[in-house]
Amino acid sequence: MTNDILDLATRVGQALEAKGLLMATAESCTGGGIAYFITEIPGSGDWFDCGFVTYSNAAKTEMLDVPAAVIAQFGAVSEEVAAAMAEGAVANSNAHVAVSTTGIAGPTGAVPGKPVGTVCFGWSKDGVTHTERIVFPGDRHEVRLRTVAHALSGMLRFLE
Repeated sequence: MTNDILDLATRVGQALEAKGLLMATAESCTGGGIAYFITEIPGSGDWFDCGFVTYSNAAKTEMLDVPAAVIAQFGAVSEEVAAAMAEGAVANSNAHVAVSTTGIAGPTGAVPGKPVGTVCFGWSKDGVTHTERIVFPGDRHEVRLRTVAHALSGMLRFLE
């Protein structure tokens, strides 16, 4: 799976470079994994601006301007928070586009309606934000890798 993720990161970089765009990440459950794979690509400094790892709710609010009321109303693992995270990453960086992840990688943390493996994504550019919610199978490591891969493939679709 690692080679597939590196291939996705390369393709994201090519798409961003072709459009002259910079990207940022806003990660919770992936803990910087998306930024890690992006920066494995030589030359990624030409199209990657920065990554925010906002694991706590306070960090989401302080670093990405996610309203505390949104977290309280919908929960940290929600499409609403994922959208606010992606929008906040663009607003608080030099990036033109951002991807966000917030989820429950496990093995604990499940709540009613949000089992282990639940991940919410956000992709934002030019005031347009798309979100998605997926429940991935597997252990913590698998959920996180699947999340990174999906975030990057979603970015490719979002840029098209």
